[in-house]
Amino acid sequence: MQKTPFTLGRPDWDDARLFLAVARAGQLLGAARALGVNQATLSRRMAALETALGAKLLVRRTHGSELTDAGAALLETLERVETEMLGVQARLQGTDAAAAGVVRIGAPDGFGVGFLAPRLARLAERHPDLVVQLVPTPRGFSLSRREADLAVMVGRPEKGRLVAAKLTDYTLGLFAAPAYLAAHGTPEAPADLAGHRLVGWVDDLIAAPALDYTGEFLRGWRSTLELSSAIGQVEAVRAGAGIGALHDYLAGAHELVRVLPELRVVRAYWLAIHENLRDVARVRAAADFLTDAVRESQAAFVRP
Repeated sequence: MQKTPFTLGRPDWDDARLFLAVARAGQLLGAARALGVNQATLSRRMAALETALGAKLLVRRTHGSELTDAGAALLETLERVETEMLGVQARLQGTDAAAAGVVRIGAPDGFGVGFLAPRLARLAERHPDLVVQLVPTPRGFSLSRREADLAVMVGRPEKGRLVAAKLTDYTLGLFAAPAYLAAHGTPEAPADLAGHRLVGWVDDLIAAPALDYTGEFLRGWRSTLELSSAIGQVEAVRAGAGIGALHDYLAGAHELVRVLPELRVVRAYWLAIHENLRDVARVRAAADFLTDAVRESQAAFVRP
């Protein structure tokens, strides 16, 4: 029978914890900063772990560290152990445990910055012992690798041991600044868009197929200005850069003109949690708050 990395020696379990941080950070320096330890010390601990296991785990490079096959196998094992430990913790604490500690929420930047960030003060007031980390980026999040404790995703997640619940549908439409339309005219039909400056995504940085929606407004859509941020697109359109396909709940907060109002695209936000974190008090508190906040603002997300 092939042995797993942990059957090869007697490693220090604290070194295993440090390795987990290095593997997730992709570099010793970043992991050392996150852990609050000296980089040279961390390097020695990784060397000691490799010696104990009798296997090379990391390949050090100029701009980071890469996992070897043995390192990838160890990472998978440690993540499985961590997941089980969190599940045990949740069961032992029970449903009455106070929400305390750090909870990290991953979200698309439009939702994270434009909607959730202004409401986080309410979450802090409700749970004063909770430290909330909001990570708003266009890309997806790996819950199994603890990049986030819970994540808002565009579309239902189909992979991983996740518990997912639909938060809300949301709509997108075409918007422009009044000054832009005064200077360039208002399109009266979808075909007229081809004669305008268009604001959209950087095509090769689109994080998920569901975000590739500009073609649903105009076949062959070609952006004049490309931004890999929903918030950035709103700001560019506000400044008169052109016509953009924007989220209704973001565009509605500004004095923008809806163009070709008969055109709209519908997408959905889903909330995903790793199944072993669903009953952890800090995660449950954040998930409940997020769900309530979306429900209270339901009318802003969907335009009839």
